[in-house]
Amino acid sequence: MSDLRELYQEVIFDHNRHPRNFGKLVKANRHAEGFNPLCGDSLDLYLIVDNDRITDIKFEGQGCAISTASASLMTEVLKGKTLTEAEQLFEGFHQMVTTGQQPSFDIGKLSVLAGVSEFPARVKCASLSWHTLHAALNNSNQPVTTE
Repeated sequence: MSDLRELYQEVIFDHNRHPRNFGKLVKANRHAEGFNPLCGDSLDLYLIVDNDRITDIKFEGQGCAISTASASLMTEVLKGKTLTEAEQLFEGFHQMVTTGQQPSFDIGKLSVLAGVSEFPARVKCASLSWHTLHAALNNSNQPVTTE
């Protein structure tokens, strides 16, 4: 079990040090801002949605290791997904980090963040990018906050 936990930690550290899909997406047709006042994480999420499918997604901002890793992993998983699939992943991820229970479907590499459920203060860090995604998919102009 400790080997698995160490592997998960290494994946999180890697995505924090070298976040995937980091930067502004100039031609984005969806955008949302998110902020976690508890620890100061801030995030801008950019998406290109074409024919009900996320064809590209990027983020920029500053955050703790969990926040950055979650956003990085999220962007990797969501590229090419339909909006329905993205919402399903949102629900499954949220269930996992808030209750500690794996969803009924495979969420792939996102499962490395399952341990966050053991640290309630960190759930907001892990879920910031996901709530920001939800706002972007719904074309919300209001910044997302985890409070």
